[in-house]
Order: sequence, then structure tokens, then C-alpha cells
Amino acid sequence: MNASGPLQGADHVGTDVVCLGESMVTFRPSRPGRLADVPSFERGIGGAESNVACTLALAGHSARWVSRVGADGFGEHLISAIGACGVDVSSVERDPSRPTGIYFRTAGERATQVDGEASETAEVAYYRAGSAASAMAPGNIDPDSLADGGILHVSGITAALSADCLALMRELTAPRPGRPLVSFDVNYRVHLWDDPAQAGPVLLDLARGSDLVFVGEDEAEAAWGITGGPAAIRAALTEPHTLVVKQGADGATVFSGTDATYEPSLKVDVVASVGAGDAFAAGFLSATLRGLDDSARLRHGHLMAAAALLVPGDLGAPPARAEADRLAALPAEAWETLRLGPDTIKNEHWAGEVVTT
Repeated sequence: MNASGPLQGADHVGTDVVCLGESMVTFRPSRPGRLADVPSFERGIGGAESNVACTLALAGHSARWVSRVGADGFGEHLISAIGACGVDVSSVERDPSRPTGIYFRTAGERATQVDGEASETAEVAYYRAGSAASAMAPGNIDPDSLADGGILHVSGITAALSADCLALMRELTAPRPGRPLVSFDVNYRVHLWDDPAQAGPVLLDLARGSDLVFVGEDEAEAAWGITGGPAAIRAALTEPHTLVVKQGADGATVFSGTDATYEPSLKVDVVASVGAGDAFAAGFLSATLRGLDDSARLRHGHLMAAAALLVPGDLGAPPARAEADRLAALPAEAWETLRLGPDTIKNEHWAGEVVTT
């Protein structure tokens, strides 16, 4: 096992979570339709790891984002917007010779690939090749920016960006004395890999070197050919102490050592699905930092995912901690009948805005 158990927040002094990875400026259509037909776009930010950092900071934790951006206006916007969420952006390097990545998208979140066929849930046009972040490498990331984090959160997206990025990911997930708890979200994105056949072995290797792993059932099938549900995924991935298997709208299962715990998802009137997986990871990590049990960790993940599902962009305002704790402590029957809609987040504390079916 790579860790003896969940990190207890009281045991760590320093930054709670350090998140490393590429963030991009996103452009969302101002109206429904194909990218070819939309006349204008709204600017936002997007990046799996920076989404986690922003959500954790909004939830009251200390978070740092480590990355590289271009010395351009888009890079300045990313640093400003992510910093405005309360994230420490002092370790973000500006690259004068490479641009900041951008992308345009419609609704939806990601594409995986099963049986050789891509499953597209969004129309996305990426302009990230040769970006500043794709030049991240073991030699140009300041190790001090990672050293004081209780948790280091990374994802498989970074491994797909370049050979240098993959080398960095291998270094960060390699066993070494005194390393932080390494949290790894598989985040399989078929379109990012030059050779999708290489993705599976690489992602499995990185997951096996991590302490806490997030993976969706669909990702496990697409990247590793694993079917049979959470137990089959755990049988193939025994090395991480903690494995979280996301089961879509059904819920999620966490394996902590040999123990397994399942919690169903909340019923949500979805506005947009982008960013929900990142928010789930942030909720789970938040509860991990607080030393909560496995059931509570899953429920806090579901609550933060719901916040993301209720807004059109990547980031939703999480419920206040007291309100999140109240909802996470509901009896099973009350939790399973809880339904959240867009009106839920009109009140910043979510209080009084929850309806049940």
C-alpha cells in the first residue's frame, strides 16, 4: 500500500492541497448550437486541477495551483481568475515563448472510447498544442512549490500533454521518503493522446504509484478494458490505499484498504455537466483533510459535484461547511430523496433551498 490511511488535517502544517496541471481559457457559446453556427462566446476558465484548487479554496482550505502559462493576456486572465477564488498562484511560471492554451466548447464534458468508438458528450475545439503548460518538466517546476502540501493532486491529463509532462508525472508519483499524499484523477481523455493504445498502460502505472485514485467506471472500461463494476477495478488496482470508483448518476464506491463503502449520487436538475468530476474530487479531498469517514467523504464529493452541475461553467459555489455537514449527515432515506435544482444555490448557504421528492 502507498499510504496507511486518509490524511488527517490536524497532522499537517502548510498548504492543504497543491494542484499541478494545465488550465486554459474557455469559450462557451452564447446560445445553443454547433460551434460553426454560434456567433459569440463567453469567456471562462477551465482545467481539471485548477478547478479542484478553486473549489477547495472556496470551501475554506488553503490551495496552491502550480503550472505554466504564456506571457500573454490569456495567461494573465487565468492567474487573476484562479487567484480571485483564493488560490495561491505565486508558483505559476510565465513562459515568454509559448502561448496559453484555449478551447471552445458546447455542452458536455468529455470523450472516452469503448470498443474503438469515441463517445462524444461535447463539441470541443482545443488550441493547446505547444502550450506553455505542455512544457512542464522535472527541471522547470520548483520542487519547493510542491513540498509543503499535505496532498498533491494531479491527473492523467498532464501525462498526455507531452513527453516532458509524462516524465514529470512519473517523478511525482514515484515512491520517495516524505512525499505528500498523492491524489491522482485518471481523467482519461482519448482526444489528448497521440496513440490512445499507450494511454491505458501509462495511466495504470501512474495510478499504481499514487495513494488516492479517482476513476470512473467508463474510464476503466475505455482505458483498461475492465468491466464488472467497482470490485473488478479494485482487483486490478490494489496498490493505492484509497480507490474511488465513480459510477455516474448511480453514485460512487470508495475502497479504503480492504473496506468498501458505497453512497448514491444526489438527484440534480443539471444545468451543465462540465466540472462535476473535479468538484467531486475536491469534496472528497476536503473531507479527507478533515478526517471524516468514508461515507462522509463520498457525500461531500456528491454535494460539491452537485454545485458544479447547477451552473453553466466549470465552477459552482460549494455549500457553506456547516450546511454541507448537515446534508452529509442526513439519514439514508432522506439523502436518497434529496433533490437539488438551480434555486438551491441562490442562497449562498443552500439553507432552505433544498426540495425533496
